[in-house]
Amino acid sequence: MITGAGSGLGQALAHRYARAGARVACVDLDAARAELTRAALPGSGHLALQADVGGDDSMEQLHERIATAWGGLDVLVNNAGIATGGAMVDTTMDEWHAAIEVNLLGVVRGCRLFVPMLLAGGGGQVINTASFAGLAGAPGIMSYGVTKAAVVALSEQLRAELHDRGVRVSVLCPAFFQTNLLQSWRGDPRLRGFAEKMMATSPDTLDAVADRVFAAVERGEFLVLPTRDEPMRWRLKRWLPGFYFRRLLARLRAKAATH
Repeated sequence: MITGAGSGLGQALAHRYARAGARVACVDLDAARAELTRAALPGSGHLALQADVGGDDSMEQLHERIATAWGGLDVLVNNAGIATGGAMVDTTMDEWHAAIEVNLLGVVRGCRLFVPMLLAGGGGQVINTASFAGLAGAPGIMSYGVTKAAVVALSEQLRAELHDRGVRVSVLCPAFFQTNLLQSWRGDPRLRGFAEKMMATSPDTLDAVADRVFAAVERGEFLVLPTRDEPMRWRLKRWLPGFYFRRLLARLRAKAATH
């Protein structure tokens, strides 16, 4: 089951799993987009389901539909999210509530409802989509970075809880790549153009990111950094935090100056 499967990384992962022979439940806030993804998948037995990961009742109903249709899951992909951006002083409480409800609590709802289904089936895999924003400590993405950092922490704790119980956990932390995440933008409109430019100039394609994600989670990796430059950036932050911080600010200023 993949949330946010109507577009972007969720859709690409739906195709990647279907090509590997899986039946895929394509879940999206937009029922028409979920159906378009389902109809384009190779193989048979796929589902198109509408659900709002930001709503308790909607996710409870999704759980009931999956239980009725399939009785269980092997892989849970909590992928749905929204894009927000802006400095702390420019954020609104509406932005914070929206980001927390979808980006963080959407993952909480998915795990709380569907991990018992994995355990009852004897095992499986949980894949939570966070972002390198949750690791980077970068300015201008306050609510987004905080909620994605929380997804990383949630995934770390869930991994420890499920250790030796047959369920593996992975967390995805891509940086900017060519997708349509900005369609859900909520935040400072001045930063949207900057984010669009970062995506447009990324060397990472959507299909390449999906292929790297699939390969990494099949190997059982926990922290998946599927965009080209992020493994080195993560190492720099861990081993040379002062240098990383100075380099991060210099890079962002250079990007902003050319925008």
